[in-house]
Amino acid sequence: MRNRFFVLGRIVPAAAALVLGAHGLAMAADAPAKPADLSASGAAKGILSESEFKALHQLTKVTAPPVRGEMIRIAGTSAYLSLPATGKPPFPAIVVIHEWWGLNDHIKHWADRLAADGYAALAVDLYGGRVANNPDSAMAYMKRVDQKRATATLLAAHKFLAGDARVRAARRASIGWCFGGGQSLRLAIAAPDLDAAVMYYGFPVDDPKELGKIKAHLLGIFGNKDQAIPPAAVDAFETTLVKADAAYQIRRYDAEHAFANPSSARYDQASATSAWNEVRAFLDEHLKNPHH
Repeated sequence: MRNRFFVLGRIVPAAAALVLGAHGLAMAADAPAKPADLSASGAAKGILSESEFKALHQLTKVTAPPVRGEMIRIAGTSAYLSLPATGKPPFPAIVVIHEWWGLNDHIKHWADRLAADGYAALAVDLYGGRVANNPDSAMAYMKRVDQKRATATLLAAHKFLAGDARVRAARRASIGWCFGGGQSLRLAIAAPDLDAAVMYYGFPVDDPKELGKIKAHLLGIFGNKDQAIPPAAVDAFETTLVKADAAYQIRRYDAEHAFANPSSARYDQASATSAWNEVRAFLDEHLKNPHH
């Protein structure tokens, strides 16, 4: 039996009603729930309409800090590589996967943030160079993603981090947000040699056979006020992870979708800071100081 971790943040009680904000939608949290489909092939089905899902994502005009890495090519598409400022290879490494906006400066800044913590961070581009600046284009770009091709790109990035002379990673992880959170989970399913995976409010996989392929340690970050992936959906995801005998942790925050993105109008600094501390400790444990 693999280790399981049921360490939860503030949770909406199972018997409580989940009120879906200004849209006026409500459902019992202990009733069967079909989460919104945030997969590449169909966004925002089920609980939310496309217009409602788009309303969860808003960009502000805040400019991200200057980036410090470099653009490279991976599997026929662009990627952003950020390396630690000090030290020499091998570095522990992380595949960084963008939100539905695409590989913009804010995601590059996340890669730089990880590099500052001593990781080689490779932010992939699953949109073929397209970057959205409004929900309509973001939705369109996300729908165009071919999952087989996306998985191939993620696996190529994972392989790159082990083989490139600038990195030569012995231990590797993935991290993503929203669309990228789901893709981080998919990389964990596809790459049995991945050591750890972080998914911020990403769409869960509900097939225990698929989740049973995961050998990585998994950290899921979710918001109790998320209208796209509500607490009932996270509960169901946990149930499936148990069936799959996965090694995982779940953290929940009283925050909305996209709460960890400073470029989002739904940014929650307190929750984002707490989640980031959890992520740092998780990555440190499994990439820098593994116990196995």
